[in-house]
Amino acid sequence: MLQLLLGSAHLIGREALKYCTKIPLPICRDSLIIHLMLEIIFLGTGAAAPINDRNLSGTAVIRQGEVFLFDCGEGTQIQFRKAGLRPGRLRYIFISHLHGDHLFGLPGLLTSLHMAGCHQQIELFGPVGIAEYMRLHQQLCQFTLNYSLQVHEISETTPAVLWQTTEFHVEWQPLSHRIFTAGYALVEAARPGRFDVARADQLGVPNGPERGRLQRGESIILPDGRRVHPEEVLGSPRPGLKMAYCLDTVPCAGAEKLAANADVLITDSTFPHVDAEHAHATGHSTAAHAAQLAHKGGVQKLLLTHFSGRLTQDDLPALVAEARAIFPNSEAATDLARFVVMPQD
Repeated sequence: MLQLLLGSAHLIGREALKYCTKIPLPICRDSLIIHLMLEIIFLGTGAAAPINDRNLSGTAVIRQGEVFLFDCGEGTQIQFRKAGLRPGRLRYIFISHLHGDHLFGLPGLLTSLHMAGCHQQIELFGPVGIAEYMRLHQQLCQFTLNYSLQVHEISETTPAVLWQTTEFHVEWQPLSHRIFTAGYALVEAARPGRFDVARADQLGVPNGPERGRLQRGESIILPDGRRVHPEEVLGSPRPGLKMAYCLDTVPCAGAEKLAANADVLITDSTFPHVDAEHAHATGHSTAAHAAQLAHKGGVQKLLLTHFSGRLTQDDLPALVAEARAIFPNSEAATDLARFVVMPQD
């Protein structure tokens, strides 16, 4: 069933990885499967300057209908449309650093949201200076927004957890680039343990809403007056999904912290390892560096991105082979590629 419903994307699971044939995803938008998964869409996978078949950095993550955008290089809004993303669902934007290939698409995207009539509040996170960047654009271009844009600036003293709800949190760590750079991780809260049907039957819990309440963590009272608590019918909590995003960095402690135990790691793979010295000099990583990070962190799946303009699409298989020699479960992202991350337990 998963292969049928999620056919347009690669399916990434905690215990098994499957690659599916192409069948449109929207047919299961409201299903339990959609509720549990993260969908990752690469809007741009290039570094420094765009080339004909590769836009600049931008990665959308869809969680329960909300869109999280990581970086916003030039042309991101065009890719946003091509990917079929809904402007009214964009809620969070995370900018890694203030180099143009990760930032120059932001004013255009935000003004287009205004023209599209969006009214949702958007949370914008980025290094110190991003508020001034936005203020300058608004002043020079004399535009306003018909929605609330809340800017959260990140500095060396910013707490690790940037945003937290009851269902997930987003954390950051400093990376090692030529200017101040933040890496991010989207971390879901633990999910309830498996529901023990046999134990519920034994306790006399009727089929119906009572079982749903127990699964949501609520105690119930049976018709005979007995109280049943969730821990009596639920197993141990199961971890939520974790997605780590570490672009524009040499290997560093911050990237290691974010990557630890991630279900999927999206990371800098600007050059092949033969160019390791040049990568280090420019504050970037190689495919081998990315694979070493994934291996050390116990990552489930590695997605390589941020490729140098020197590399054509025909060069990417060699980059993947380099990574797979260290971390077999590696793949190179391409523009508009979609990956679905699912818990398997």
